[in-house]
Amino acid sequence: MRVANNSYTDAILSQINLLTARQYSLQNQASTGLRLQSVSDDPAAMQNTLNGLSRRTAQTQYASNIATLQNRASSVYSVMQSLQSLTSRAGEIATLAGNPTASPADLNNYASEMNQLISQATQLMNTKDAASGQYLFGGTNSTQTPYTSTKDANDVIAGVSYQGNSSVNQVEIAPGVTVSVDVPGENTTGVGVHGLITDSQSGADLFNHLLSLRNNLLSGDTAAITATDSVNLQKDENNQLYQISYNGATQTHLNNAATFAAGQSSALDQMISNSSSADLVQTMVQLNQAQTAYQAALQSSAKIMQLSILNFLP
Repeated sequence: MRVANNSYTDAILSQINLLTARQYSLQNQASTGLRLQSVSDDPAAMQNTLNGLSRRTAQTQYASNIATLQNRASSVYSVMQSLQSLTSRAGEIATLAGNPTASPADLNNYASEMNQLISQATQLMNTKDAASGQYLFGGTNSTQTPYTSTKDANDVIAGVSYQGNSSVNQVEIAPGVTVSVDVPGENTTGVGVHGLITDSQSGADLFNHLLSLRNNLLSGDTAAITATDSVNLQKDENNQLYQISYNGATQTHLNNAATFAAGQSSALDQMISNSSSADLVQTMVQLNQAQTAYQAALQSSAKIMQLSILNFLP
């Protein structure tokens, strides 16, 4: 049977092209460390890799959310501690004022200190989150100053009003798991998150209680201070203890979530690496084999192409 010369040529060129492509693929694997260069390399492994990368992106976002919440929770906690110290001092003043030995001058001095405490409390409740610039205690209305005060003719605070709402933002930290570290300044609905200043569930109403104590000090009404103000301030302090405890529990939850998220990220990184990374030793062996085959093919084709019909004549 007669075989045309171009059939040999086509077969040789096809084989050399395949070996060239094989070398190119293995050289890419060796240089990049990646076994998968295209879907055709291993469709199943490529699908696993793409799924892993998608999950890794989501996990990165969860980790970022957790870190943001941890920083915000820490800021909230710091304000709560300062507010607790302030409330505790107001309670001490109420106790001191109820002492029969307290003079009118003492009561006036206590009233002056109360003005300072009311001003400090207002400033604390208008604290902004350093990272986002949003107000911490306005509920979801975080761009408006939560508390505004009105002053009398003597430039003394006469009243404090809340401008926020009782809702809080929930942030996803894992699939289907949301957390909030926010605390509204006020919640008079009787349900949901307790308000830090005013809360109908606990009876807390710090600003009004501070103002009442200040006014009773000025009027010398020590009976009202003992019977009413001291009792009300205890409600405020109890509410703050609850808030601090809840914040601490939330921070513990976030710390655990951060540890879990880091573990998930590491596991996904390993899975992606297993699906897409090349075994360098195996790749170099295969590359050496491909180069040897390529050289052999070139040598064989050179000998075949040198043959002519004269080689077959007797």
